[in-house]
Amino acid sequence: MERLDPHPVTGTPLPSPAPPGAGWPGDPADDTTPVATTAAQVRRLASTASSVDELQARISVCRACARLVRWREDVARSGRRASFADQPYWGRPGPSFGDPDAPALLVGLAPAANGTNRTGRMFTGDSSGDFLWAALHRTGFAAQPTSVAAGDGQALTGLRIVAAVRCAPPENKPTPTERATCSAWLQRDLELAAPRLRSILCLGAIGWDATLAAARALGWDVPRPKPRFGHGVEVALGRPDGRTVRLVGCYHVSPHNTFTGRLTPAMLDEVLLGLRA
Repeated sequence: MERLDPHPVTGTPLPSPAPPGAGWPGDPADDTTPVATTAAQVRRLASTASSVDELQARISVCRACARLVRWREDVARSGRRASFADQPYWGRPGPSFGDPDAPALLVGLAPAANGTNRTGRMFTGDSSGDFLWAALHRTGFAAQPTSVAAGDGQALTGLRIVAAVRCAPPENKPTPTERATCSAWLQRDLELAAPRLRSILCLGAIGWDATLAAARALGWDVPRPKPRFGHGVEVALGRPDGRTVRLVGCYHVSPHNTFTGRLTPAMLDEVLLGLRA
C-alpha cells in the first residue's frame, strides 16, 4: 500500500512524489498535462507553451533526464532528512514561483534535495532560502519574511523566481547534458517574460551562464566575449525589438557564501533594490 503523509499546511494525505492534480497546494499541473521524456520533447513542449502557467505545469512533470528523475524520487521516497520524515515530498521539477507579470526575474541554479524537492517551491525549506526570503521581504518583493511550505501564504510582487535546472541534482551538480536539456524551459521563461522584463538577477555563475546562453539562443544581443560573472556585475542584453534587459550578477545564497560573509544581507539587499532602478 502506498504511503501517505499529511501536507504540513493543509493536512491533505499525499504520496511522495506528489502526482499532478493530487491536491498539493499551488500544483500547476494535472493528469492531462503533457510530459516530456526526451530533450526533443522538452524543446517542443517549451516552445508551444502559451502562458507562464502552462509552461510551469509542463516543467513540473518533466521526466527527460533519467538520472535526475531517479535521484529526486529516491530522495522523496527513502532519502528524506530525518526532521522531515513525516512530511510528503514534492519529488518533481520545481516550477517558477512569483508574479507572472513581473518586470524582474531571479535565476537560481537548481532545487535542493530537501528544499524545493520537498516543498515544491523555489528556495523554500532550507538555509539558502531562509537567507533569500528574508532579503526579498526587506526589499519589498515578498509578502512574508519566511517561505516554509506551499500554501503558507507567501507571495511575490514584481519578481518571479526561476532556475537554470529544475530538478534536484545529486551533489548539487547537474551534468552538462542535463543543463542543456533544461535550457529550453529557461528560454521560454525569458520569452514569456520579455514584454514586461526589465532586469534579471542571476545567483551564481551557473545561473549567469545559463541566462546568457538562453538569451543568445533567442537572438538577443549578448556582448562578446562572454561577460564574466561577478557580484554586482551588470550587462545590457539587447532584445530584437530594440529594448534592453539588465543582467545583474549576485553571489549565490549558499551556506558557503552566507556563513563566511562572502555574501552579506546588505550586499543582497543592494542588488535586489537595484532591480527596481
